[in-house]
Amino acid sequence: MPQAAALLPDTNLRDVEWLSERELKALQSAGLESVGDVLHRVPRRYEDRRVSAPLASLVNGETYSLRVHVYSAGWRFSYKKYYEVAVGDEGNPYGPRLYLRWFNMPYVAKLIAVGMNLSIYGRVKVMGGKLTMANPDFEVMEEEDAGLRLAEIAMGNMALPADATPGQERVHTGRIVPVYRSVSGMAMRSYRALVWNLLRDLAEEIAPPVYDVAPTYPYRRALQDLHFPGAEEDSRKARMRFALAECFMQQFRVAWRRRRNQAHCGQITATSDGYLEELQAALPFALTAAQQRCVAEIRADMASPRPMNRLLQGDVGSGKTLVALCAMLLAVESGHMAAMIAPTQILAEQHYHNFCRLLKGMDVRISLRTGARADDTDYLAEMSGDSAPRIIVGTHALLYKKNRPANLGLAVIDEQHKFGVMQRESFINCGDHPDVLVMTATPIPRTLTLTLYGDLDVSVIDELPAGRGEIITALRNPDNTKRIVAFMRSELDAGRQIYIVSPLIEDSEASERKSATAQLEHWKSIFPDEPMGLLHGRMSADEKDAVMAAFRANETHLLIATTVVEVGVDVPNATIMLINDADSFGLSQLHQLRGRIGRGSHKSYCILLSKSKPGEPGREKLEVLCRTLNGFEIAEEDFRLRGPGDVLGTEQSGLGAVRFAEWLTDARLIHRANRDAAQILDADPELILPHHHALRSLVSGEIAQAVVG
Repeated sequence: MPQAAALLPDTNLRDVEWLSERELKALQSAGLESVGDVLHRVPRRYEDRRVSAPLASLVNGETYSLRVHVYSAGWRFSYKKYYEVAVGDEGNPYGPRLYLRWFNMPYVAKLIAVGMNLSIYGRVKVMGGKLTMANPDFEVMEEEDAGLRLAEIAMGNMALPADATPGQERVHTGRIVPVYRSVSGMAMRSYRALVWNLLRDLAEEIAPPVYDVAPTYPYRRALQDLHFPGAEEDSRKARMRFALAECFMQQFRVAWRRRRNQAHCGQITATSDGYLEELQAALPFALTAAQQRCVAEIRADMASPRPMNRLLQGDVGSGKTLVALCAMLLAVESGHMAAMIAPTQILAEQHYHNFCRLLKGMDVRISLRTGARADDTDYLAEMSGDSAPRIIVGTHALLYKKNRPANLGLAVIDEQHKFGVMQRESFINCGDHPDVLVMTATPIPRTLTLTLYGDLDVSVIDELPAGRGEIITALRNPDNTKRIVAFMRSELDAGRQIYIVSPLIEDSEASERKSATAQLEHWKSIFPDEPMGLLHGRMSADEKDAVMAAFRANETHLLIATTVVEVGVDVPNATIMLINDADSFGLSQLHQLRGRIGRGSHKSYCILLSKSKPGEPGREKLEVLCRTLNGFEIAEEDFRLRGPGDVLGTEQSGLGAVRFAEWLTDARLIHRANRDAAQILDADPELILPHHHALRSLVSGEIAQAVVG
């Protein structure tokens, strides 16, 4: 029997007296230790089992929720033994019959008898000319003959489970029913009944964890509506309440960090513009208006004693790196060291060589630091004195002691989402509250920018430099490649270069997707006289460098690669990108890949090869890519198609587990959470009031991110 003591969210499941040892072990194996763990496990979806249909209207293959009367019941034998119950519409003994069959469930015979009324749910199937339901969900209706039940129990048969006793509200049928992710060792019906019983025994008054975002909508009532809503609107209302709570917790952390950053006294890293003016005078082109605006915003931050924390966001090829170099020159001229960290050696070396070219003739020493190589040998000895490098470009190698720059004035993080949260923090800590500029070429939906970068000021480069070639994107079936090959030949004859990208490195029996190694042999047979290179992630750093150097120098004309070319590779002479199995890539990733062409003045072409047909999964994103070159529009579509969990990767972004994705697409919830967080911090900046202690624990990392209020 259920315990008399009311349960609380932090009650350990071991202390729930009516929970069996088998159920306890299954829940613990799924990582569920407390009542709150179970109740915060959100239903994947709901099934509306409220409306019954007459048996005469049933259609083979459809799923129904029905109220029926039991006219006969008994064991049957075919290829296996099963319990069969013949049911029909109540009060119509001569009407159509539906045959319910339960396999490997002998206890059903002890629960159902002739004369009972049942509520059932399952899929109808015609078998042997009969309408049947196999192993349907069922519940005995309250109107059934209690005498039959008592007789069964008196004869020694098992009693009905708690969720099927007379007078109890139905759990599995006749209502909107929650459907959960499976728990190994527990049937869905058993898990649903468990949630129902936990809610039944939950204390009437429960304070929300951390902070009550909706005092007029009690936390306990919201839990009930989340799992067992009386109407569809109730579940939506409950989800929005918990979404607001989850959003508030994330935004409160952001607001706390932002205020702490603003409270620090940093370094003034922009005092004069000599180097900046010298660079712009030497450029063969003028900065775009968007670049000039971003440089001005960054300079204003660097001229302030408050540490800069700014996101530089721009589409592929918009010129973010040049803006970052302008910022680094401001820091250097002010007597500070600037460092840029990039996610790959190829990208770091590209930045290094570009900086050396752009700053040629200027008195600014640049150093390269990667795991495989460096441009100088006695790096630590040269970190002080007049000969010390003033600009350092590197990879993750900058995070190691022997390579860490000291007294950093400006930290620039390129493709910041490629780094983990702790890696970014480690790099920033190379200096005493340095100015921080993080860059991303991955366009981010507006609501995600508010969410992930709410503690940063944002600069957006929303136009491309002049002189860039037009990019045409086309979707083609790989079975018709003759015209594609002819077109590739014409571009090669004109002296252009080609990328061919595949999702796999090597062929796999588990996948029919094309591999880079197999494609190399394939294209060698088509263009035997054209020099080709192969690039993939398993190659050593030196091998990758050699391949890319040959492609940049136009020594190889076709580069067969995996997505290792996604970030930062800059070859203006490449005018074709052929992407095999394009539907296997994410939309934003395809946009990043496409950004490797069109970097010169020549017209360029992105060819998406896919066997997907209209309406099939993966087709829609390819059509989006053909329709627009606007990275921000593509980001919004990617967000809509894939959802927030896959767009950036929550682990890398620091967002943590997201259970209620509604708030990630609703700017109103984010703004409301920001407002509430600001009001709390304005009134109690140090969170010393007793009712704010839970919030102080939240920002101190003492409360798990996954628990919502």
